[in-house]
Amino acid sequence: MKNNMGKWLIIAGLVIVVMGLILQFAPSLLKWIGHLPGDINIRKGNTRIFFPVTSLILISVVLTIIVNIIRYFRNL
Repeated sequence: MKNNMGKWLIIAGLVIVVMGLILQFAPSLLKWIGHLPGDINIRKGNTRIFFPVTSLILISVVLTIIVNIIRYFRNL
């Protein structure tokens, strides 16, 4: 159990590092997040309410596909 936890922490750390590098050196790659049709952005006076519904659904679908592909190849 400890070995699996260590592996997942390393993978999570690598993902965070890659996302940080993308945000630092190529922020235009993630410019679409929050600007898709279906993302809710309400501005009234000094108040701003933002719900990136479509962006989060798209990210969830992509991550689900990636995880299922990884699980499929691990079980071969």
